[in-house]
Amino acid sequence: MAIELKQQLKLSQQLVMTPQLQQAIKLLQLSRLELEQTVQQEIQENPVLEVIEIEEELPSELSREQEGADSESAEASGDRADSREASDADKIGDLDWQNYMDAYPQTGMSVIRDDDDRRGIEATLTRRETLQDHLEWQIGLSDLDDEHKSAASWILGNLDDNGFLRATIEEMARQSGLEEELIERTLMRVQQLDPSGVASRDLRECLLNQLAPNGIKDPLVRTLIDQYLDALQKRDFRRISRELGLSIEAVAAGANIVAQLEPRPGRAFGGDEPIYITPDIYVYKVAEEFHIVLNEDGLPKLKINSLYRDVLAKDRSVAKDTREYVQEKVRSAMWLIKSIHQRQRTIYKVMESIIRYQREFFERGIAYLRPLNLRDVADDIGMHESTVSRVTTNKYAHTPQGIFELKYFFNSSINRVQGDAIASESVKEKIRKIISNEDTRRPLSDQRIAEMLKTANIDIARRTVTKYREAMNILSSTRRRQVG
Repeated sequence: MAIELKQQLKLSQQLVMTPQLQQAIKLLQLSRLELEQTVQQEIQENPVLEVIEIEEELPSELSREQEGADSESAEASGDRADSREASDADKIGDLDWQNYMDAYPQTGMSVIRDDDDRRGIEATLTRRETLQDHLEWQIGLSDLDDEHKSAASWILGNLDDNGFLRATIEEMARQSGLEEELIERTLMRVQQLDPSGVASRDLRECLLNQLAPNGIKDPLVRTLIDQYLDALQKRDFRRISRELGLSIEAVAAGANIVAQLEPRPGRAFGGDEPIYITPDIYVYKVAEEFHIVLNEDGLPKLKINSLYRDVLAKDRSVAKDTREYVQEKVRSAMWLIKSIHQRQRTIYKVMESIIRYQREFFERGIAYLRPLNLRDVADDIGMHESTVSRVTTNKYAHTPQGIFELKYFFNSSINRVQGDAIASESVKEKIRKIISNEDTRRPLSDQRIAEMLKTANIDIARRTVTKYREAMNILSSTRRRQVG
């Protein structure tokens, strides 16, 4: 069998992700804060981009027509070799701020934000005090000598965010070179600092250390913490009352006192700074219609610098490599501007579709949320599911019912006993209301809640009720039981 080489032509179609398309997809899934950072970075890297100041007047319709006529005149006067470049310059010249604004959906409304809605200046100029800072300040005011303060610094360095000590005396002594007895004495002093219960080694020690500072002298409370902490967590009051020979009411009264103690002393100091959500979309109801306003506060308004437009459109004496550089930067700037307003238009269309599907929610609340998936919205606006998924990621809408992430409006369905389906979020809301209205002395089990929902025409299994209850961080019936 002979082996030979052949050449042949083959035509095929394939999807190519151009850099421009990749940029548009990237901008589509960015959050509002990330978009602002990306735009600022592009402004620094691309000299062609220019930010429109607030005071700058937008060109009138007549001036835009005149600008288009000038571009056509410049194109006609050029030679044939430069006609393609003049055409590109004409397109670039047309992409001014007025056209950029025309590409955005307009609703005739503006977002007006009161000064009361903004963070106070003290919240931006001060740093939140940490547990470490709070304890070091108290140690600095104490009468401890340098050796004890050195041991205290080792103790503070081994505290976690909840205020618990996560190293043993032996480990700290080995690492610091200090005596164990010295560290033990210092630990007793640190445990007397504010907040009470700090530097404890476990939950039992934490709660016991809070009794004296809070003036709690009841021996039953100390006994409950010292010997029956596990039974308290399970709310097994019957076993405790039987072993101690007390009434259930007395045990419940002691348990209520224990419940008022802080199981995490560092809670008030732990955690990051709060992150305030700024909605990407505002939905207002005017008369009987819902109006959508895109939040562009803080997002720079971009345009092509007129100096670089003139370089391409009029100045023929510029060197070829300079013109190519300017053309590359201008194309990059045009794609960025187009991608941004395409992103805004897509968000607007998706929000319009969500309102059409979830109109009852916007008017009446969470209980009227309908089942919805990405395919429904994608088919409605004529886009792909992946596009809708990117649009709804890290985007928030301010609605008459509150602030919600766009992903919130997409949820699975639960079948009814009779009739159509109901949204899973609506079922969660019903479960929350049932539990909030239950008798705390006889809380409802998950099976009983499932039976109550079936009488309300919602077909749901007990394990599904358990899953939804745990997702809402609601305790089981045994842990919700109150005595007295």
